[in-house]
Amino acid sequence: MAMAATPVYASSIATTTATTTKPLSRSLPRSNLPAPNPYSLRTPYSLSLRAAQTTRRPVVFASASTAFEVDQAPASAAASKVLPFRVGHGFDLHRLEPGYPLIIGGINIPHDKGCEAHSDGDVLLHCVVDAILGALGLPDIGQIFPDSDPKWRGADSSVFIREAVRLMHEAGYEIGNLDATLILQRPKLSPHKETMRANLAKLLGADPSVVNLKAKTHEKVDSLGENRSIAAHTVVLLMRK
Repeated sequence: MAMAATPVYASSIATTTATTTKPLSRSLPRSNLPAPNPYSLRTPYSLSLRAAQTTRRPVVFASASTAFEVDQAPASAAASKVLPFRVGHGFDLHRLEPGYPLIIGGINIPHDKGCEAHSDGDVLLHCVVDAILGALGLPDIGQIFPDSDPKWRGADSSVFIREAVRLMHEAGYEIGNLDATLILQRPKLSPHKETMRANLAKLLGADPSVVNLKAKTHEKVDSLGENRSIAAHTVVLLMRK
């Protein structure tokens, strides 16, 4: 009678299996550093590789009666990602009160009320500034030009526009096109729209054909329709140079 073959490999197989599945006596070290947020401009911990700091140089904008100094933001504050184009939206609203001039787009509009504001209250220029800053991924106008700073009291809003344009060019972009909508019940802006549009294009250094300006009433609804406030929306397209 034939005898059964001896399982000569059983022992080695069992040994191999045991060796393979034997748990490690020491676990691999884990990092205690928090995972970085990909949407944050700041890292949650210090990195050994740091970008070179850029010296902040003041820029002075002068007018016939006064001059304003604006601290230049470092180049690293510009858009974090280079894109062929960027889109930004801006919104602004001001209360209308007697005793203030009504300045829109740098133009003094005859009216019995004007914008109550820390600066000249130009709702259109403020809105355009926020649209450009938003497209660049930068802080809004209230952070760059805070109303808590007395040097901006009564300031001409063209100062804010020029700074936004400087930051835009520094980041390597130019105006593709801009579309703005003013919302107010009174006065009618039809006689002033072309003057405002031409002045806005000049401040932006853009061809007037790429700057569009619309004006609408609020159908006598809420504070806008009751002539107690004025608002503006702006959408801007920035193109890579």
